[in-house]
Amino acid sequence: MSRPSGPHAAPASGGTAKQAVVFLHGYGASGDDLIGLAPYFARALPDAAFYSPHAPEPWEGGFFGGRQWFSLAGYDPDLLRHDGPARQRLDGKILAGAENAAPVLNAFLDDVLSHHGLAPDKLALVGFSQGTMMALHVGLRRPKRLAGIVGFSGAIAAPDRLPAEIKSRPPIILIHGAADPVVPVEALADVKNALRDSNVEFSAHVIPGLQHGIDDQGAALAAKFLQENLA
Repeated sequence: MSRPSGPHAAPASGGTAKQAVVFLHGYGASGDDLIGLAPYFARALPDAAFYSPHAPEPWEGGFFGGRQWFSLAGYDPDLLRHDGPARQRLDGKILAGAENAAPVLNAFLDDVLSHHGLAPDKLALVGFSQGTMMALHVGLRRPKRLAGIVGFSGAIAAPDRLPAEIKSRPPIILIHGAADPVVPVEALADVKNALRDSNVEFSAHVIPGLQHGIDDQGAALAAKFLQENLA
């Protein structure tokens, strides 16, 4: 699996980076999508460097330039609303994919920290959709605590396994659209239960009418969270 690369932005202050924020994009997108948030977040974090790596695999959907952290072939959003054998197979597939991609993402995060000479508690993850799955899977299993995790419109891989596998507990904010047709808001309950069972500090926000995306309200909540936990 190839090492991630992608767009990045230097600190808006023009000085040395005192913090770093890493965006993790969704299934079929690329790092080019989320780097557009950097100028907005830089208002709250002028000394932060921003990175938005492309996921390591070409998107199986075939769109040129699309990437994926792992395969979701055959994914059915309705399975996240129910339990049963089909849901268990989906959970197993997501877990296997996240575990396969985790070493690549961990190596990228280590490179960012080393490049800027930063401690882990000066780096935050911002995930969207499949990127949220990766942020939660990796961020909670790193031996040293990160500054925080922002999870937009996501789910969690194998929630029942987190309490036994968690290694650090960064603060987390979860933001989800009430009308999300891709990752239904019911998936948020699994994330919240897993975090509670693992004694992780978090807040969760459901935005009425929002579908699968990031709106001004969600971006503002994330910016405030990042400023509080990084600046």
